Parts: sequence; C-alpha cells; structure tokens
Amino acid sequence: MENVKLVATAASGLEALVGKELRDLGIACQVENGRAVFSGNIKEIAAANLWLRTADRVKIVVGEFTAKTFDDLFEQTKAIAWEDYLPMDAAFPVSGKSVKSTLYSVSDCQSLVKKAIVDRLSNVYHRYSRLPETGAEFALEISILKDHAMITLDTTGPSLFKRGYRLEKGGAPLKENMAAALVLLTNWHKERPFYDPVCGSGTICIEAALIGHNIAPGFNRSFACEQWPWVDPAIFKEVRAQAELKADYDIELDIMGTDIDGRMIEIAKRNAEEAGLGDSIQFKQMQLSDFTTTQDYGVLVANPPYGERLGEEESVKELYKEMGEVYRPLKTWSKYILTSDLEFEKYYGEWATKKRKLYNGAIRTDLFQFWGTRPPKKSGK
Repeated sequence: MENVKLVATAASGLEALVGKELRDLGIACQVENGRAVFSGNIKEIAAANLWLRTADRVKIVVGEFTAKTFDDLFEQTKAIAWEDYLPMDAAFPVSGKSVKSTLYSVSDCQSLVKKAIVDRLSNVYHRYSRLPETGAEFALEISILKDHAMITLDTTGPSLFKRGYRLEKGGAPLKENMAAALVLLTNWHKERPFYDPVCGSGTICIEAALIGHNIAPGFNRSFACEQWPWVDPAIFKEVRAQAELKADYDIELDIMGTDIDGRMIEIAKRNAEEAGLGDSIQFKQMQLSDFTTTQDYGVLVANPPYGERLGEEESVKELYKEMGEVYRPLKTWSKYILTSDLEFEKYYGEWATKKRKLYNGAIRTDLFQFWGTRPPKKSGK
C-alpha cells in the first residue's frame, strides 16, 4: 500500500501528547482538535497501533469532500475506489456523526454512505445480489463537521486503551491511555521513585512500568487490520520484533501503589502479573496518611475520588485536606493530582504550580501540578 492520510484520534486535551509520541516514532504529524494527522503505509500503521500510549484509534482517511446535500454525499462516496480497500466479502459497518452541518441526520448519512459503497462494489465485483459481508471487518465512519465530510477506516479494532492486562477494575476506572497520559505529563524519569496513593486496580502504576521498561503498550494484542487480506502479516511481525528489542526488561523500577481497600490491592497485583510486571511494582494496602519516605525527587500521581455522587462531597474534601497535610512537606517531590473539583487547592492548602484541563471520559477535570525542587545537576568528570 502506498502512503495514505492517517489520523490518530484522542481525547480532548491529549492531542499534543499523541503528536509527540508520533514524532518520537519518527513520524511527522500535525495536531488538530481531537486528533493528530500524519501519513504512512502499513508499517507506520503497525507502529502507531503498537506504540501509541495516549491515542484511541488509528484510522485511514479514505475520502474528504464538501457535502451539503444527500446527492453530494452519495455521489462523492461512490466515486471513492472502495475496491482498493474492501474485498468482495468485507463486512463494513458504518457509524457516523454530524456537527453544525446541513446534513444533520446521522442515521440517514450512515445509510446513504453504505448504499453508495454497495453500489460501487456491486459493479466492480459483478455482484447484483446482496454482498455477503462474511469476511473481515472494515469499520467505517462518516463524520461531517460544518459540511466537511470525512470517511475513515478504523485499523485498530477495540480501542487502543484496551491493552489486554486489566482482568478486573474498580468502581470508577481510569482508562489505560488516560493513565499513560497522566504519567507522560509529569517530570518522572525511570530512575526516580513513583507513587500512586489511591491506586485502585493499579492502572497508573502499570502504565508507568510499561513506560519505564519501554514496552510497547499494544505488544500483547492484535489489531483489526491484521485480518485484512491486503495487509502483509510479515510487517506486523517485523514491527513487533523491533519493539521486543527496544524493551528494557533489566532496569529496576521504584514504583509503588497503595490503597485503603485490600480487595483493590489484590486486583492491582493480578493486573500487574497479567501485564508481566508483577516484579516491577510494589502494591500495599495502606491508608493515605501512613505514607512516609526518606527518598527525594520522587513523583506522585493520584486520581482520587471526585465526590460526584450524592453524600460523598464532605468525605472527599477531608481526603483532599489529608493529602495536603501528608504531601505538602515533601518539598523535593512533584505531585500531580487529577480531580473535577475546581476548589481542590483550597482544601489541599497550596496553590498548584500549573493546572491542565483534561477530560476523564465525559467528566471535565483538572490536573493540579505541584512541582518539587529540582535535583542538583551532576557535575561532569
């Protein structure tokens, strides 16, 4: 396959991280709202799916055009060379969305795109009865924003946050790609201590360990495009082999997660074992107030309860006060705390060095960042 236009989709606020990850892979890109845009062939598609920690999906942009009428949408969809992507037996569900556009009925747009593709493929494959759709899945989306239509083909399958290690989760789980984003937004380096005091099912610690060991987050899962007849399995095999060589399994990491709930600690341990990281993370049942350390220049990342449910607000405020009392004295440590409570600083007892707006699912949150003192520079020999 020649180079095609690609998009890596992301939650609002994480696009710049996805862009940096692509550039770290040697892939030039442009960051837009909700996505990073780049170009590539199957090798870049494989690398992006395997390595992107903070993205949701990697999609091929099959076509883009202005569509103000249903006739525009039908004819321009039909004009796309669908036979280059979809074999005769392809299963091709069409999802859709429309924002601030003349064609606002999403279901009608989906149906019309599907019909246009069927018409095109029926002529190409000389099938004048129904197309079988018994083969591999090619998930399509018609997205219309301000009359600009974009049809994309999902190469990923289940979202990239599904790493495959989470056997169980807690009551308010953080998606794996959001957890990875929280780690990447800190100043943590693998040589420094890392601590999550409200670790729940262990996701933030596990993502930190994957980053510390330089393990590709998609290494142990498969992707939708691997089932497509025109994707050479040798390419994915090669990209996985390269990822295996880049992993550093020997480095010793100092990562600890604690939680007051012993049941969650057992779940976190099982999840870490499933990820192959059981020896890289220490999980302990512990009250937040019992944390002490003699180490300097550590990084603390926490996703405490937000108090969204009725009756929880007061107990959550007490938790925030307790966090301040325990963590404020740790002057060399950097603390990063995610919450939807915009008054968090008031209860914590300190103004954040910086705040960053992020969306945890549909919940608007802030990442409150309290930067510790910098370690002294090592003198050169």
